[in-house]
Amino acid sequence: MNAALTPAQLLASLEWRYATKAFDTRKLPDATWAALEESLRLTPSSYGLQPWKFFVVTDPAVRAKLRPVSWNQTQVTDASHLVVFARRTEITEADVNDFFHQMVSERQADPAKLEPYRQMMMGGVVNGKDAGAQKEWAARQVYIALGQLMGAAAALAVDTCPLEGIDPVAYDGILGLAGSGYEVVVACAVGYRSAEDKYAALKKIRYPASRVIARV
Repeated sequence: MNAALTPAQLLASLEWRYATKAFDTRKLPDATWAALEESLRLTPSSYGLQPWKFFVVTDPAVRAKLRPVSWNQTQVTDASHLVVFARRTEITEADVNDFFHQMVSERQADPAKLEPYRQMMMGGVVNGKDAGAQKEWAARQVYIALGQLMGAAAALAVDTCPLEGIDPVAYDGILGLAGSGYEVVVACAVGYRSAEDKYAALKKIRYPASRVIARV
């Protein structure tokens, strides 16, 4: 498979990306959004367990309710799309078995040969972590998905803004997640920057490679 971007093009996309503070009201083309949504589905996770659900909030009325519990950030209502990232509240043997059975089916594998891997997942997550550790682990997986969405969007010249300045409990209530087995961790606005967003022209501030990259 040929690379879709050259190294220079990839870095240019990442330099261009910033946490967009003001979106205009243009909607993403359907094909563009479909690709970004698929990038979420394809996100890697520890053991492959995918302990998440991504809520794509399109109802303007719901987004209007979410904005006051998001520090009144305009991105919540103005961006083309709003994605809310939720983690599993508990990882159970049933979750492991769902993934295991799908893996056996799609790869036409011998369940007996994969059973050690199922036991590894059970020991590493279900039996090896208490409730708090499971939630912390699931939240880390969710942030992998957030990063994947933002990187994929930049490659398609689509703007994003990660939103940690939200009230997750209030989000849970507005989205009706009580008893669903999921709870909100973070959100991300996706769309096109406004020409009036002053932050777009600011120099990106990053430490030099010598400070953040070590070669061993």
